[in-house]
Amino acid sequence: MRRFVLLLLAALAMAACGTQSATPQATPTQPAAQQAGFPVTIENCGRTYTFDKPPARVVTGYHPALETLLALGLQDRVVGRTNFSESAFLPGQKEHYDKIPEISPTIMLPQKEIMLSQGADFVLDNSTASFDAAGGYATVEELTAAGAPVYLLGGWCSPEGQLAFKIEQTFTDLRNLGAIFGVPGRAEKLITDLRARLDDAVKRVADRPKVKVLATDGGKGPVNAYGGAGLTNQMIELAGGENVLADVKADYTEVNAEKIAATDPQALIVTEYATLRGEPMPSAPDKAAQAFGIAKNSTAAKERRYLALPAAAQHPGYRNILAVVEIAKFLHPEAFA
Repeated sequence: MRRFVLLLLAALAMAACGTQSATPQATPTQPAAQQAGFPVTIENCGRTYTFDKPPARVVTGYHPALETLLALGLQDRVVGRTNFSESAFLPGQKEHYDKIPEISPTIMLPQKEIMLSQGADFVLDNSTASFDAAGGYATVEELTAAGAPVYLLGGWCSPEGQLAFKIEQTFTDLRNLGAIFGVPGRAEKLITDLRARLDDAVKRVADRPKVKVLATDGGKGPVNAYGGAGLTNQMIELAGGENVLADVKADYTEVNAEKIAATDPQALIVTEYATLRGEPMPSAPDKAAQAFGIAKNSTAAKERRYLALPAAAQHPGYRNILAVVEIAKFLHPEAFA
């Protein structure tokens, strides 16, 4: 349900997005040492941005965007963030989150007037949902005109971009952000560490039998589930799994209960988030129970085997690499003994 709402908003916003360029200007107060390596030109979502200095007043959208900046040690650049209360924080990040002003009580960016009043010089998010004029949000064009270029993680610039996601995009985003913020060394160090973790996990499970997986967000029929394209499917495959809905050419979608019942998953991945726009959501155990009830003859149902995976891990951000390792350990625990 959660992704269905966000994808609907994103589809509306995409209709208004075009190609444009923005050139944030350096200011006399910026320390001279931070000017090294600039200007930097980056392409994102069909737009070309040239940065003459590192952004200093950043606003982040849905939490994986903030997580990624925190992983790069850029917490001092963030002046506003959205609320994150749906699942646990990554280790060491909660204290930084608490120090950054909250400008929206939900995972969405605030309405247009509030957003434009932040004086931001860079906006980082991972979908187009928070830039829909029809929803009262500032558009990408309006923010860019106000001196706040928008960067979307994961290439999630369109429905086609979401389906085409490859895990390599995570490393591209980290490298781009390292260049934009003048910390390429930090970015390369993080990339090296994450790639080593990913390669190790992939190597450990490479020769083991694939585990059949149903990735679901609950529902008694239709069922909210993840098809054979996009981020979640890619993480399953890298972790040594086989998506039982691989023939469904979609990322997050609705699947009828009959099709789910005909699958024989050996394990479930259940999307976990406690709230959506301030409203309580079904728990991961409840959603798992729904899936077990539909695929009641499956191995997963008989063994009650599921992994609660935070929704934040199923949206673009550096957490994606950590999630692949977590899923691999869940599917093939013997490979990590």
